[in-house]
Amino acid sequence: MKNATLLLLPLTLFITACSSEQEAPESHIGVGAKPIAGAELVLDGTRTSLDANWEYWEGPRFNSEMPIKWLDAEDPVDGGPVISANDPAAAGGKYGSADIVTKQKYGDKRVHVEFLITTEGGNSGVYLQNRYEIQVLDGNKTKHGMGAVINETESPYHAYNGIGTWNAYDITFKAARFKDGELVEKPLVTVYFNGEKVHENVTINKVWGGENSGLDGGNDNGFGITDRPGGLKLQAEGHDVRYRNVWIKSLDLGEGDTDF
Repeated sequence: MKNATLLLLPLTLFITACSSEQEAPESHIGVGAKPIAGAELVLDGTRTSLDANWEYWEGPRFNSEMPIKWLDAEDPVDGGPVISANDPAAAGGKYGSADIVTKQKYGDKRVHVEFLITTEGGNSGVYLQNRYEIQVLDGNKTKHGMGAVINETESPYHAYNGIGTWNAYDITFKAARFKDGELVEKPLVTVYFNGEKVHENVTINKVWGGENSGLDGGNDNGFGITDRPGGLKLQAEGHDVRYRNVWIKSLDLGEGDTDF
């Protein structure tokens, strides 16, 4: 029996190792997901990380000034610091007046964002390349609603955890491709919402929302996408939407797609 046990040991170790490899990606998707190798934690919920990694987007409606006026808040679930999008300059839903964007700009990327909405109708948004919105909007189940690639897909509202709880977007984004300054390939995105794949290789056709929504929003009604670099943007709409655990990894997807 002792020899049999010794013979089985390598097989057991092999099975365990394979299982660990299969399970490892799950730890990097959903609420509480840890940054993948090579990713940068750009918002841990503290004022220090906010000031170090973010700035205001100074678009046409910008109506604030540095330093960022987003509010320090408490995590109502787990305790600890978080940042609230309830910037006074955005009161009344004036998006574009106090939106924040990462100082670093990105092309292809993997993104993780965690958010918590405190009240009914809470509204914000996650913008890829400061152009393409993944909606954050409690109560809305339309193409303009929660979790939608805005105006491109229906809302996967069933995956939403609800008010007062943490939610997570895990995103792989492929930037638009250009040749000789001309658009030759539209951007693509795959999104997991609270660990469930809800969008796979969705083509994004334009920048929605006009000039106050982000880069190129006012260019040919949003169809005039350019190759200007853009950061990850979080939207202020005068609502107490709280953020933590935002991390990003630059990618080079080449000819590949965004499925993961």
